[in-house]
Amino acid sequence: MITIGRRDFISLPQFELTDIVAKVDTGAYGCSLHCHKIEVEEIDDEMVLKFKLLDPQHPEYEDKYYYTTNFTDKQVKNSGGQVEHRYAIKTELQIFNKKYLVEFSLANRKKMRYPVLLGRKFLQKRFIVDVSLKNLSLEVKTN
Repeated sequence: MITIGRRDFISLPQFELTDIVAKVDTGAYGCSLHCHKIEVEEIDDEMVLKFKLLDPQHPEYEDKYYYTTNFTDKQVKNSGGQVEHRYAIKTELQIFNKKYLVEFSLANRKKMRYPVLLGRKFLQKRFIVDVSLKNLSLEVKTN
């Protein structure tokens, strides 16, 4: 297993996003991705999820909508323990020069420090978390 710290950098190739800071959270079950303007529309007789990634203040932000027909509707407990409705997508995540197919719930994380949260469903059987460390994947990139 790979050692990961309390935060690290990830890439989301499908969205052409690189070096996004992610919080590693063993207390969270699933992964979450900061989005806003999340809507479902009917386009050509098909339900399509439409959303904008990241926050306008984020350096990687592009003011554009992303579209997918491959999404689910979930009930998720938020950080306050309240159950809320969220949409979820599966996309490729890259970290430590490896790619994983990961399910992300889409949430407005504007008030949170990090736009991405990596929960234990993704971490288990892949990583050992050492909370005294951070940004370990950068060492892999430079080697």
